[in-house]
Amino acid sequence: MTDENIELNFDPSQKPENEKEKNGETVAETGALVPHPSTIVPTRAETPLHQRMNRSFLDYASYVIRDRAIPNLADGLKPVQRRILWSLHQNDDGKFIKVANIAGHCMQYHPHGNVSIEDALVVLANKRYLIEGQGNYGNIYTGDPPAASRYIECRLTELAREELFNDEITDFVPSYDGRNKEPVTLPARLPLLLMLGTEGIAVGLSSKILPHNFPELLEAQIAILQDKPFKLLPDFLTGGLMDAKEYADGAGSVRVRAKIKVKDETTIVIKEIPPTCTTESLISSIEDATRKGKLKVRSINDFTSEDVEIEIKAPQGVDPAQLVDALYAFTDCEASITSRLVLIKDNRPVEMTVSQVLRENTAKLLADLKRDLELTQHKLREELHFKTLVRIFIENRIYKKIEQCKTNEAVLSAVHEGFKPFRQEMYRDLNDTDVEMLLAVRIRRISLFDINKHREEMDKVKAELDQVGKNLKSLTQYAISRLKALLQKYGPQYPRLTKTSRFDEVEAREVAFKSFKLSYDREKGYVGYKAGGDEYQVNCSEFDKIIMVFKDGLYKVIELPEKLFVGPDLIYCGIAERDRLMTLAYTDRDANYLKRFNFGGTILNKEYHCIPPKSKILFFQPDTPEELYIRYKPAPHQKINQQICKPADLAPKGVQSKGNQISIKEIASINTKPTRGWDPEETTTRLQFT
Repeated sequence: MTDENIELNFDPSQKPENEKEKNGETVAETGALVPHPSTIVPTRAETPLHQRMNRSFLDYASYVIRDRAIPNLADGLKPVQRRILWSLHQNDDGKFIKVANIAGHCMQYHPHGNVSIEDALVVLANKRYLIEGQGNYGNIYTGDPPAASRYIECRLTELAREELFNDEITDFVPSYDGRNKEPVTLPARLPLLLMLGTEGIAVGLSSKILPHNFPELLEAQIAILQDKPFKLLPDFLTGGLMDAKEYADGAGSVRVRAKIKVKDETTIVIKEIPPTCTTESLISSIEDATRKGKLKVRSINDFTSEDVEIEIKAPQGVDPAQLVDALYAFTDCEASITSRLVLIKDNRPVEMTVSQVLRENTAKLLADLKRDLELTQHKLREELHFKTLVRIFIENRIYKKIEQCKTNEAVLSAVHEGFKPFRQEMYRDLNDTDVEMLLAVRIRRISLFDINKHREEMDKVKAELDQVGKNLKSLTQYAISRLKALLQKYGPQYPRLTKTSRFDEVEAREVAFKSFKLSYDREKGYVGYKAGGDEYQVNCSEFDKIIMVFKDGLYKVIELPEKLFVGPDLIYCGIAERDRLMTLAYTDRDANYLKRFNFGGTILNKEYHCIPPKSKILFFQPDTPEELYIRYKPAPHQKINQQICKPADLAPKGVQSKGNQISIKEIASINTKPTRGWDPEETTTRLQFT
């Protein structure tokens, strides 16, 4: 990417509803000229329906990009955020206001309902800088939702009140229904786009801007004004650790990690989490990794309230440092976030870098400060002019000349004539507005007029006017002094939360795998990776859980054993997978049954049963065999001695389900293929399940 702005493929030739015709050209409300549709040369013959569909889609795309999803470079805000802040400004009296009331007021400007407004307001409040909340605004760590809007309150922060608004230099446009006026952009003197960060998905493009540290942004702006180098890195509210070697000035990505400390030989504690997750989703990812055998965790306890605290107990024999590496490798404790600064500049979407955005913000800061100073200068000159008029009007008793006047025209003429000898003392010519203000001066003020006090007031105004003039002449130094004042006032309130460091690469295979071969010695009755048997040889990691099933239907889940005595009645041993389907046939005193099921969740070392009491397993196999060959014991008057069935015809059920009945005959054998005793010449029927 070059240092120049990269303009995206966005056709501004289609005008949204908020644009109008002027002199054969389309003029957006923001003042940007857009080519007239008549100048567009169609590339192929199109029917009126095609033209209408294309035009409607482009109108919709333009609206979503400019007026909903993508923030504006000028003030760093999306439309809904700007309208919320403007509503708070209009209702600001220093007291807290119900969020529901602000949402209702904001609906005058925002056409998308109260829910989107309330959600956006909560997000802004949780970012701390602009809105101060009172009540339950949810929890950014746990993901708990906020209370209803009628129960929570908000107001502008002092920072927002001082640095976002100036109604006299704000440009307005009609709201969506034409009944009100809303600001095109706010005259914000803060780099809000990089302060707040944002994420938006529009038609054909998306934006992902990471939040940055407020004091660091101010320091970088000072460096820009002083023509010094600077570097900016993201800073997240949830804290954590960050490797930003691939950030590339906002055009790359960062890797973020939870902050994990080893408490003792069996305990580790997560104190900060990445911004991509909550404590709930993080714990869920740890549990999922544990179920899949990637981790070995004994217990997880979440003590999060105002601060994150997730305590993880490691099983005996597991090194906590190794568990930390495994958490980074297999869970949401580490994530990658890609940054893409797409924003609206001059009514068009463009992609920029962090330094380009901040330089634009700094240039706008200078422009806004200049406009503000010029406005202040004009007000002070007018105030000084009027104070001079009052002094001349009272000291020279010009008001006496209007006592005999009988018409308004005569009064105006008398005052104008009275001031002519004093033109050199005035700052400009007298006009009718000045006369109207002089005529409004009360008699009490005239009678109590104090020339010395009046001169002191004029000297004070002159001093302020001189200072404004000096600030205008050295605008850059004035901006630097303002930024330093902000830095001194607010810097301690917003320390950096995310610590920067370089991460070591964690190889998942090295963390998760230490090969063990589980086996079963039926003759001696031992199972484990040191049992030395020939049955159920399964490759495992030390984090895998093992499930054992016995002839009487008893099963339980255990840690991977070295050498455990279980006896000769084990019929299955393997890695515990809660969602893996099993096929089982069993008999009780009355009939024979077949079922497909999964074991689901279990508690370690607790005994369960997968068939009713006093029953016996006839067949057990993981997954679903293609066919089963069932051989019955001979009996008098028995016509069918063997059958074939397809287990896939059975719907999977729970582990405690009874299953489908096969028959009431006594079964000699069940196998997945014909074996000894199966007679191919004998009548064989296919067993159908109802």
